[in-house]
Amino acid sequence: MDKIIKAIPLDDYSIEILTSNGISGIFDVKPYLKGSAFNELKNPSYFKLVRPAHHGISWPHEQDLSSDTIIYDIQNA
Repeated sequence: MDKIIKAIPLDDYSIEILTSNGISGIFDVKPYLKGSAFNELKNPSYFKLVRPAHHGISWPHEQDLSSDTIIYDIQNA
């Protein structure tokens, strides 16, 4: 499984991503903000606290997205 090694928050709920296998791109988080588990991410200040974690990305209150989801979205954007 690819590991996220860089996750830089951008404007408009997007994140610049780089994986351990060299896949890079912009991951759009907006489609995931509809779920109640991700409500807190709608706060721009909190959204910017994203960091690589395990094999994906996460925020301080344990919201997370897997690298499989992120890579799929980047490659199919």
